[in-house]
Amino acid sequence: MSQNRAVNDAVARVASEKVESGGVPGVVAGVTTDKETISLTSAGVRSLNDPQPMTTDSVFMIFSTTKALTGTVALQLVESGELDLDAPAKDYAPGLADVQVIDGFDDSGEPILRAPASEPTTKQLLLHTAGFGYDFFNEKYERLAREHGQPSIVTATRKALETPLLFDPGTQWEYGSNMDWAGQVIEGITGKTLGEAMRTRVLEPLGMDDSTFRPTASMQERQATMHQRTDGELAATDFMLAEPEVEMGGHGLFSTVDDYLTFIRMWLNDGQADDGTVVLRPETVDLATKNHLGDLKVKMLPGVIPSLSNDAEFFPGMPKSWGYTFMINEEDAPTGRPAGAVAWAGLANLFYWIDRENNIGGYWATQIFPFADPASVGGYLEMETAVYDALKG
Repeated sequence: MSQNRAVNDAVARVASEKVESGGVPGVVAGVTTDKETISLTSAGVRSLNDPQPMTTDSVFMIFSTTKALTGTVALQLVESGELDLDAPAKDYAPGLADVQVIDGFDDSGEPILRAPASEPTTKQLLLHTAGFGYDFFNEKYERLAREHGQPSIVTATRKALETPLLFDPGTQWEYGSNMDWAGQVIEGITGKTLGEAMRTRVLEPLGMDDSTFRPTASMQERQATMHQRTDGELAATDFMLAEPEVEMGGHGLFSTVDDYLTFIRMWLNDGQADDGTVVLRPETVDLATKNHLGDLKVKMLPGVIPSLSNDAEFFPGMPKSWGYTFMINEEDAPTGRPAGAVAWAGLANLFYWIDRENNIGGYWATQIFPFADPASVGGYLEMETAVYDALKG
């Protein structure tokens, strides 16, 4: 059996088993090399309320797997000399001019705010060291939402962006709305919406026709339904990302697994699209996939809002760093993924990895809350392990 056939069979088997066991209602999973997609499979249904089968062209809200696409546009602006990563980000995104640090709450429950010791830079936004968080991973942000009406970032409003920093820029790593602000930096430089800048610079050159902040009628017809797991039971919901007032660089895209595999392939192919178009220079790809956190490490993400996320950490106990803009595992992973590969995830249990050493990468897509759902992340890790086992023959 050819290696590609073995990989395809392995992915299809894991996807089918995860649906048949009741772990997920439906899933689309795929794997690509630097040359071509070698596996693309679907299993189950788009919704537990509808017997319509999941198909490989099903559309997903891809949440934080949006971030790497936003980061790609930012890197292009670095290449062109239009973006200085070390300059204050407010030079490009004026909304950051008056950002403050929250040190806690006073006796009456009001936020204690102060000026930051330094201005956040775009580099810090890309690395999640600028100081922004998420309410589903941070108790101070959750309290701002619960007691002070701070809108959730998923509302995609201007007000949702206007949160304080949790610490002085550059002093800690905290996963949060940093990439939404990076999107504002891109808009400030290009004079276009983030979606338009992304479309002309990344999506169109790669042929990613099913990726957008504002899904077409055709995409809406193919969209998978969000599900919620409560006390172990899954149920379909009516959750839908709002029509964005601000196109959020951290979470707002709708896409398909096939499209995302094309994006992964560009990273495996030293920044080139399938037709040879240069999206990023090879040296930029090398730079982006290196650790830029210094001595800081990626931390466990505490599930502060249980309906949205469980406690989440990839490969607990393993040191993990951050590039531009994804996680880097610093040691070989138990799945077979080598040290130095990059990966990340989306809130509705979507996961990808990019292994440039072995020219392989993959994407696993579901629509299930809360994040780090054991069945969903388990299926993804089983898929990744099965791929490396198939590659070893």
